[in-house]
Amino acid sequence: MLKQRTLKAAVALVIGFAVCAAPVYANPGNGNGNGHGGGQGNGNHGNNGAHGNKGPGNAKSKNEHGHRKNAGKPDRVDADINFSRARSLAVNYGLVGYQSLPPGIAKKVARGKPLPPGIAKKALPASMLNDLPYYPGYEWRAVGDDLVLIALSTAVVTAVINGVFD
Repeated sequence: MLKQRTLKAAVALVIGFAVCAAPVYANPGNGNGNGHGGGQGNGNHGNNGAHGNKGPGNAKSKNEHGHRKNAGKPDRVDADINFSRARSLAVNYGLVGYQSLPPGIAKKVARGKPLPPGIAKKALPASMLNDLPYYPGYEWRAVGDDLVLIALSTAVVTAVINGVFD
């Protein structure tokens, strides 16, 4: 009887450890793991004046509370222009004969990467910019002989059209 009771206690102990260890092996998923846990509590912030303002004109949508459709994913801006259209614009405005970047630097100018510091980026004429697609918060630049769309706030390369100004 003592042996049976000890066996039951041991099995219960093993099951208890297995249940407690399961969260350790769980997949954090989508880059949500390894956080520092900051900002979880409500704290003692007092009344900020917005709790009683839920009238018809004060209701906020999900997007105003930071629940974006693609939360955690970078905003995507795809260039609505192809090589042949960009090349014809460059020829029309006389922007040809630019030298290409050296191979080591050219590898660093890629979509999704920040533009390396010290790379000479030339501003395009306003007349050519009027013929290119416009995206708020982005600008078109000539980098070497490539046409590059760059995010203004982060200097991240959004689109590259190679050899336009060759």
